Amino acid sequence: MKNPLDSAALDAAVEAVHRAGMPGLFAEVRDGDQVWRGAAGVADMATGRPVTADMRHRVGSITKIFTAAAVLQQVENGRIGLDTPIGRYLPKLVPGERGDAITVRMLLNHTSGLAEYLPYAYPSLKAFPDLANTGPQSLDDHRFTRFDPVELIEMGVTAPAVGLPGGTPGVYSNTNYLLLVQLLEQATGTTAERYITRNVIERAGLRDTDLPAEPYVSGPHSLLYESWFGMIDPPRDYSVYDMSWVGPSASLISTVSDLNRFHRALLAGKIVTPSSLAQMQRTVPVVSQEGRVIDYGLGLHPMEGPGEGVFWGHGGTVWGGGALAMIRADGKRQMAVAVNMQRWNKLDSSGNPQPHPIDGALAALYRVAMYG
Repeated sequence: MKNPLDSAALDAAVEAVHRAGMPGLFAEVRDGDQVWRGAAGVADMATGRPVTADMRHRVGSITKIFTAAAVLQQVENGRIGLDTPIGRYLPKLVPGERGDAITVRMLLNHTSGLAEYLPYAYPSLKAFPDLANTGPQSLDDHRFTRFDPVELIEMGVTAPAVGLPGGTPGVYSNTNYLLLVQLLEQATGTTAERYITRNVIERAGLRDTDLPAEPYVSGPHSLLYESWFGMIDPPRDYSVYDMSWVGPSASLISTVSDLNRFHRALLAGKIVTPSSLAQMQRTVPVVSQEGRVIDYGLGLHPMEGPGEGVFWGHGGTVWGGGALAMIRADGKRQMAVAVNMQRWNKLDSSGNPQPHPIDGALAALYRVAMYG
């Protein structure tokens, strides 16, 4: 934990992920005032254009920390009650007994029991999590679809419940965060994008971060290659995509430097109060989208190495892109990593993702980035 930045080890670890099969990746690691940035591989497999550490990137569900922080700000000023039933605010979206039983906190920590809407919005993913019986066709069909968030919420609310309200382990579901977006808009009287931009992104001093209104990533960026468990071969670029399928629950575009800057501001009490941050760090067991049970707070999730300090942050994936950003509890050590391919693991005869060299190489990069 006390190791300073080892630039040679970080350079080698990033290069190892690229050699293991990742087209391109870039990262920033900080330890106090020391900063290392690095990149390896290509942003465009056809032209060989290299990735650089300052590229803008779709960071997926890391957005949920921004949305959760915005909701906590409204809790602080009394417009939202953390343990108030969502049915009191949005009775049409979550009607009846469920609306009375599911609280704002349960949406934030994924213990609402509401199902994920994505398999219903994307017909070729209907069998999820039975991966062998899914396919990538609807990813292309919906590249420019403008989804209505209320319709997506209805898909999740009317789908069979995945648990009882408040029950653990919870089940990770984007339906929860689409509801929080609607709640935020009702509480603030403006769009969630505008509120989060003014009160979270700008408050943290982020210069290269936004919630996009168009399907394009502006500024220098990588293409985003989706493999869908080997069913798209060669992997296809999905960097141009209408992000209304997740909205302000996973549509953020940022840089690794901005992600680290945001986490520093959050832990320093510049985004929410210390008591709100303590609420964000109260965890419950939740089943992740990969089927693993993880600890999850209010938009934050901890990682801890054996005998090492706790890191807080979030991972994120979109079609073709992924990122992970973590900060140690004392605010001194940070890591933000972005990759430009997703779901690289092919399926075995039982339909389960097979281990891939990228998995071990990424884990090794995270270890050297967080623990030195």
